[in-house]
Amino acid sequence: MHPDYTAPASKPPPPARGGGRLRTIAITLGLGATMFAVGAVMLTPGGTTSSPPSAHGQPVGAPRGSIEALQARVTRLPKDPGGWAALGMAYVQQARTTADPATYDRAEKALRTSLSVQRDDNTDAEIGMGALAAARHDFPAALRWARKATSSSPYSSSAYGVLADAYTQLGRYDEADEAVQKMTDLRPDAASLARASYAFELRGDTGQARALMRRSLAAAATPADMAFAHNVLAALDLQDAAPRAALAETQAGLRATPDDSALLETRARAHQALGDTTKAIADYRAAIAIAPLAHHLLGLGELQQSLGRPDQAEENYALLRAQDRIREAAGDPADTDAILFEADHGNPRRAVTMAEQTLRTRPFVAVHDAYAWALHRAGRDAEALIQADKALAPGTRSALFRYHRAAVHHALGDREAARRDLTEALREPAFHPLHADAARALLQRIDNTP
Repeated sequence: MHPDYTAPASKPPPPARGGGRLRTIAITLGLGATMFAVGAVMLTPGGTTSSPPSAHGQPVGAPRGSIEALQARVTRLPKDPGGWAALGMAYVQQARTTADPATYDRAEKALRTSLSVQRDDNTDAEIGMGALAAARHDFPAALRWARKATSSSPYSSSAYGVLADAYTQLGRYDEADEAVQKMTDLRPDAASLARASYAFELRGDTGQARALMRRSLAAAATPADMAFAHNVLAALDLQDAAPRAALAETQAGLRATPDDSALLETRARAHQALGDTTKAIADYRAAIAIAPLAHHLLGLGELQQSLGRPDQAEENYALLRAQDRIREAAGDPADTDAILFEADHGNPRRAVTMAEQTLRTRPFVAVHDAYAWALHRAGRDAEALIQADKALAPGTRSALFRYHRAAVHHALGDREAARRDLTEALREPAFHPLHADAARALLQRIDNTP
């Protein structure tokens, strides 16, 4: 259901110009990869965000030790640039898991302190600043910092991870592929394999994506790394309409990290696909208690709405509106969840404005899709089709993207194109608590129309 996840393809499209080089990753890498603690952030493609989360984000170069231990270290050694950089990265990771934007300010302060102690060739702080910019969805800044890091340390796998993330979210997929290839050449570990997995998934080759994520899981050095891999594999299972497999995958991850909000949310979607809405709601609530992220709130709200519980849904929607007011006051671009929420549950014209602002600095597939949906909801379907095509252009196999384009095609009078997209979308029957039923109803209307 998350807009930044992609669905499997029955037949992968031909790779784009950078895809041929990436294919060598799946063929040539052995499983005896060096394992190490990981930390710079790979975003959920949308990642929202993710996601972007999953975004689809695998940390690279995470600092060892707790925040308290790192704070004690910089108190004891205030002129240690590595200590300040590690503390800054720890704050970035904390902010991403707690959804507390104030923690980003603490991260920036620590990272800039590191840079003030050592301005030149401070790769750790440059990586940290790139990860921080990416977490804030300032991808042009993330790209600038990643380039600094790869220049100061051309053999840093972590630096190329941040570079790959920035290029991906900026829609420069071939350059992202090259950065992933370089990262994997330097160190074929859990983080680089995860990025390679996503590169294939983005192009619709979910078979390679799954195989590489399995190898990332095998190379995982920490419970958090294992949880990440289990979560991505479960999401792929859901897109394959295999909710029982997804449930087993999330259970495996939660045994090691029972408080992982991403795994709880994915397990909620697995329960939902299996028809157990009571357990789905419980898992959503558990995820929100840990991290009240927009896609958790939206997922629960739309599930409650689908069950005829508008008052309960509205409680989550009110929190989403409050979060968006904070974002707007800060002048930050909207994430795709906020755009889709506004399009479906608010003012579509405002959603269009939000999407246009975001697209200026983040021309990523999920943003093109959210923009397309906002334009459709605002009655601007000819423009919406251009954006919907861009969302699916790399080969991305997202049921939600397909449904959005189907609705646009139908509004423009192209029933055959709408039927094709609806058929593809419904290969994942439970892709969305509200739109899956709408997709079935629309396909039935098309089939019954002479």
